[in-house]
Amino acid sequence: MNLRQVEVFRVVMTNGTTARAAEVLHVSQPAVSKMIQELERSLGFALFHRLKGRLHPTPEGQLFFREVEQTFLGLTHLRGAAARIRDFGSGEIKIACLSALSTNVLPRALKAFMVRNPNIAVTFQARMSSTVRDLVASGQFDLGIVADEIDKTGVAVTDFARFRVAVAVPDGHPLESCETVRPQDLVDHAFIALAPEDTTRGEAEVAFHNAGVKVRTVMETPYSTTICAMVAAGIGIGLVDPLTAEPYIGRGLTLKPFEPALHFRTLLITPPNRMASRHLQEFIEDLREAI
Repeated sequence: MNLRQVEVFRVVMTNGTTARAAEVLHVSQPAVSKMIQELERSLGFALFHRLKGRLHPTPEGQLFFREVEQTFLGLTHLRGAAARIRDFGSGEIKIACLSALSTNVLPRALKAFMVRNPNIAVTFQARMSSTVRDLVASGQFDLGIVADEIDKTGVAVTDFARFRVAVAVPDGHPLESCETVRPQDLVDHAFIALAPEDTTRGEAEVAFHNAGVKVRTVMETPYSTTICAMVAAGIGIGLVDPLTAEPYIGRGLTLKPFEPALHFRTLLITPPNRMASRHLQEFIEDLREAI
């Protein structure tokens, strides 16, 4: 079995006939048929039933085709990598980040980095912290910025930044006139909460409990940006980090200080046992400057 035979098989499967495959491959139809036969001999099973001059994939042929497609997806990835090496020969960095920092800190850091390094290819994805952790732990990404509730096994962890929690309220809301919002002020107001696994939500629930307060939660979401959007739409109030709220201030949302002080804590994570490249170290410095 060789790659050319497998390529011919794939083209026959995707086009339905040896005649059409021959046109696509710019070879003769007998050449296509011969390579299919040679592939079948090397595999030890039939890929097609030949009925009335037409090819019909056998069950084994269909199973083999699925494996072939996976292989060609890998080849497509290699072609993309080769193109990046050709176009950005000096390297690449792959970054994944929690949503809350993807619209503020990350763009500022990337702008500073890319101005100095125009030939570095950058891949960036905004994901949930748990997904970011998995991408980094598996070695698919070079750097992750995550909330501190993640499973820290299988990654190298460094403290990144803390952001003091504020209360986001819709314009015209009764709490807009408060200089500082406290847990007892939240009673009877529709409240948009972070996901239960979020450590900041856990700290907020302790503060509510200590104050003897039960908030009226109308929605839960893992994303501070979603809380901001819902607050701006007038659905309720919520605890957010001020950076995430920046684009919404003056556009339906007001931030008020919250007591007691609570914080969102973020971490930088990298794959275990992998030294950070010079470019990645430089980008991490840009991240710290962008806070």
